[in-house]
Amino acid sequence: MKSEFIRGSRFPLALAVTSLAIAMLCSGCSSKPEDSVQAAAVTASNVTLTAAQRQHIHLYTVAPSMFSKTVETTGTVDFDNDQATSVLAPFSGPVSRLLVAPGDKVKKGDPLAVVESPDFSAATSAYSKALVTARNARRLADADKDLVQHDGVSQREQQQAQTDATNAEADRDAALQALVSLNVDPKTIKDIQAGRPVSRVEGTIRSPITGTVVEKLITPGQLLQAGTTPCFTVADLSRVWVMAQISGSELASVSVGDTAEVTTGVASKSISGTVDNISALVNPDTRAVVARVVVDNRGDFLKKQMYVGVRIQSRQQSSGLLVPVSAILRDDENLPFAYTTERDGSFARRHVTLGYRSGDRYQIADGLKAGDQVVADGGIFMQFMQSQ
Repeated sequence: MKSEFIRGSRFPLALAVTSLAIAMLCSGCSSKPEDSVQAAAVTASNVTLTAAQRQHIHLYTVAPSMFSKTVETTGTVDFDNDQATSVLAPFSGPVSRLLVAPGDKVKKGDPLAVVESPDFSAATSAYSKALVTARNARRLADADKDLVQHDGVSQREQQQAQTDATNAEADRDAALQALVSLNVDPKTIKDIQAGRPVSRVEGTIRSPITGTVVEKLITPGQLLQAGTTPCFTVADLSRVWVMAQISGSELASVSVGDTAEVTTGVASKSISGTVDNISALVNPDTRAVVARVVVDNRGDFLKKQMYVGVRIQSRQQSSGLLVPVSAILRDDENLPFAYTTERDGSFARRHVTLGYRSGDRYQIADGLKAGDQVVADGGIFMQFMQSQ
């Protein structure tokens, strides 16, 4: 991070610093007569200020502090796979009609497409036959139960009739379950049970969940294979995943349960989320680890594959030496340094190694120790004096 002295426009900055220097020098002239003859002595390495000039600087005493790291990175939006499903064709046959388009909202059980399916016809026919067979077998079993009491049939024949009735009812229930698994309209099932004819035998692909149709993978006339052909993707978009890329150096600062803020750059507002999973694998191309952030997406503002900014607030507490950002300046080689007080009252440049930035403070990895006093405000004036 470059200081304002280095990256700003030269003329306005020079004018501002010159004005500050004049103000500080004049403030020294307006005090005692003996201060008026004390000029600010500048050596090759240290800066000495008059008593009046020292009133315009602010010192900060370096001390260990506790802080929480904030990891800023990017990510991409994905469906919440716990709330999204791929709809497979439950039966074979050609697609006759599509009933929805991507973006349509559907409820569980709503029709998505109609298929001319021989599987559907075979299943309805099998259920009709099984229904009649089970009724007849049960009627015979009940009749034999009455006859055996009057020696009309043998006990063995009555037991066989009961077995046949039980088997027929099991076949009937299996045929009914086959219709249910094919998502047959309940009204059609009731018509079959009532003995009413079914006018047109068509298979209907229905939505297994309530959500939004986000993908349409079939077209009219396409031949579907039962259990293998993907037809649609339906997702509940009220909650999505943001896959944040975490570098190896920041991985230790991120843990499950950390809060996160997601920004899109499209709107000024941020969306809150929570880290709920950290991948166990490293991406071989980016050398990053994916942290999954669960985000509330009411209003469907976040879209799949959208690039977003992610800011994760770590719950882990870290300890280190922190100094105000204003205390850090840059030399001609763009190396960071700070002005520290010396025993003789002068101020010396102390080059430092910057660590993590926490808000308006820098962590100092090397160059300062606890108890050192650094110039938090007024360092630019000292740098200007040394450059003259």
